[in-house]
Amino acid sequence: MEIHNKKNYHILPSILGGDLGRLVEEAQTVDIPEIEYLHVDIMDGHFVPNLTMGPDIVKSLKKHTRFKLDVHLMISNAPEMIPSFADAGADILTIHQEAVIHLHHEVNHIKKRGVKAGVSLNPSTSLDTLRWVFSDIDLVLIMSVNPGFSGQEFIEASLGKVKQLEHMRKQEGARFHIEVDGGINVENAGKMYESGARFFVSGSAIFYEKDRPAAIHNLIKSIEDARTHQTSLEV
Repeated sequence: MEIHNKKNYHILPSILGGDLGRLVEEAQTVDIPEIEYLHVDIMDGHFVPNLTMGPDIVKSLKKHTRFKLDVHLMISNAPEMIPSFADAGADILTIHQEAVIHLHHEVNHIKKRGVKAGVSLNPSTSLDTLRWVFSDIDLVLIMSVNPGFSGQEFIEASLGKVKQLEHMRKQEGARFHIEVDGGINVENAGKMYESGARFFVSGSAIFYEKDRPAAIHNLIKSIEDARTHQTSLEV
């Protein structure tokens, strides 16, 4: 999966951080040129202790916004729901390693639907659980909070986890991107970039602010500063 914008990263506003009764209107508040993807969290009240939205909401967001949709399935019956969310308009469909018995099969199930396949890991799940599907996946989502609710505190150990995953990715010659989700803000986005993340999901740091474009630009500045610093070290 290639990143086609002039930068080499994406910021993905997480609509869960907005007013769930006004999803389309909330999505429009982040409709600026720098944003290509909207992140959509699907929760079932079983795999995580929260209940959010289903395929019809994804279908509505696809119809009424111009964004590509990064759909994160935090549900216990992900294999059964893959067709529904693919048909609803997901551009990336991410399942949890912890919720799937036959991970390789389900990753390929997603890709056969013409959708990019991601796999997410909870904070305490080992990276080694993904080693044998590195060549099959388009994206790995590292949770930097325990999944379930927007606005949680960032887990510092996730920085080391992302750095280790990036090292493994290079060793294996894999082409997947690293995505991070959970407490991402201006204090840690740059550090995550330096560790290897290229997709940055942010909910509360964007949607809890009155000026959403300004909040996005603050995140961009944090990442750009880290990018400049990293480039200077490589010269």
